[in-house]
Amino acid sequence: MLLPTIPLLKIKKLNGIKIINVRIIDIKVMDKEGRMDKIENNYKVGQKLKIEIEKIVFGGEGLGHIDGFTIFVPMSVPGDILEIEIISVKKSYARGLITKIIKPGKDRIEDSSKVSFEDFDGCDFGMLKYDKQLEYKNQMLKEVLEKIGSINLENVNIENIIGSEIETNYRNKTSEPLFKKDGKILTGFYSRKSHNVFSAKESLLKSKIAEEMINKFLEEINSYAGTKNEFKVYNEITDSGFLKHVIVRNNEKNEVMLIIVVSKKSQYKQLVKVLEKLYNENEFIKSVYISVKTEANNVILGEDTKHIFGDEYLKEEMEGIKFNIYPDSFFQINKSQAIKLYDKAIEFLGESRNNTVIDAFSGTGTIAMALSSKVRKAIGIESVESSVNAARETAVENKIDNVEFINGKVEKVLPELLKNEKAEAIIFDPPRRGIDEKALKSVVKNKIKKIVYISCNPATFARDTKFLIENGYKLEKVSTVDMFPQTNHVEVVALIQKE
Repeated sequence: MLLPTIPLLKIKKLNGIKIINVRIIDIKVMDKEGRMDKIENNYKVGQKLKIEIEKIVFGGEGLGHIDGFTIFVPMSVPGDILEIEIISVKKSYARGLITKIIKPGKDRIEDSSKVSFEDFDGCDFGMLKYDKQLEYKNQMLKEVLEKIGSINLENVNIENIIGSEIETNYRNKTSEPLFKKDGKILTGFYSRKSHNVFSAKESLLKSKIAEEMINKFLEEINSYAGTKNEFKVYNEITDSGFLKHVIVRNNEKNEVMLIIVVSKKSQYKQLVKVLEKLYNENEFIKSVYISVKTEANNVILGEDTKHIFGDEYLKEEMEGIKFNIYPDSFFQINKSQAIKLYDKAIEFLGESRNNTVIDAFSGTGTIAMALSSKVRKAIGIESVESSVNAARETAVENKIDNVEFINGKVEKVLPELLKNEKAEAIIFDPPRRGIDEKALKSVVKNKIKKIVYISCNPATFARDTKFLIENGYKLEKVSTVDMFPQTNHVEVVALIQKE
């Protein structure tokens, strides 16, 4: 017999501090006489099987069963009948990749020739029709709230997901590694859980102007092929070569900032000549940088980023606030959907004109400054010093004088701040790991009336909400915004109030 779907969590710490990965699966349980159903696990890597996909689980993978044994299949759709090849086997489940679509599910896009992550430009929901992407994201959110948060959704107002009018090519920032194939320099993406780079046939996410910019750059550097000045591409294994990444940022006016990341300065002067030519020939290029990166880590930008041509920053506006965007500035990659997200958060906050509101994890201060005309005072807390400096600079330039930004970790700053500052509400917008329990305990201790929680990770949102419910709060409303069409990711915004 089967238990309804339950979560399996891989965690570094208990007590709700970090959830590293969440997968919701079906498992076998004891029957009425206490006997465990036996499931044969005779599967091997490389084995080919036929399977029908039953559902999509949190994380975006399809799930099916063969003789009761659970198998996850990326890029699959409920109703798909597939031939798959097993790529990994665990005690209670296996994973397989599609080798052939025998019969497509009704929610799959018409082009059934695409079966892999690479076929869809690295988009793990690209195989779904867009209206179905929204439907499955809503379903996954509800499942996570019930299974991880143990939340009774009958008493929660769950609003319809807010979809995007722009379904593709919405990213205003693109970072792509450079690699060489058949003597030609290309850009691409990293395969899942790998450092292998692939080049997609079509671009589903990056803006059209970014695609044009990258193509022009590749054309210029490839013109040196076969000459003594041929550009060398960085090789991670041998730690040799020059070109690492190309980064393109653009604003709503399609003005471009181009940043080239290199490993050293061996071909630096030659690269400057290429960039000067591109800058002079293309009016849409407003800013050019070179970033030298020598440290081995997962950060794309290097330690030494130098301005080469044009303006030092791009100008952008959101929620009536003018922003200066530098190479390392945080700015939402899908501006039109970010506006909907922030508007929903402000709507949930409601009237606070005579009160102080805290914006925890404030980044470059967008929410705090958007709130400034609606509250007595807004206080932002952010751990990244450069973001705090940018927020302060933006506030001055926009003549906003009732905002304050504090540099520090939320779990350390918030408890101290609440000793001296009476705040009616807190807006939390944490990274994927969610909110540290120390910060949540300070909310409970100070009996904060209203919490607006913005989350990019439904699993940690559910965990944190469960803690608050257990300590006298109620989840009133939840809305989701599809910030990242063609992927399984979704932004959640919720209203949580003291009972």
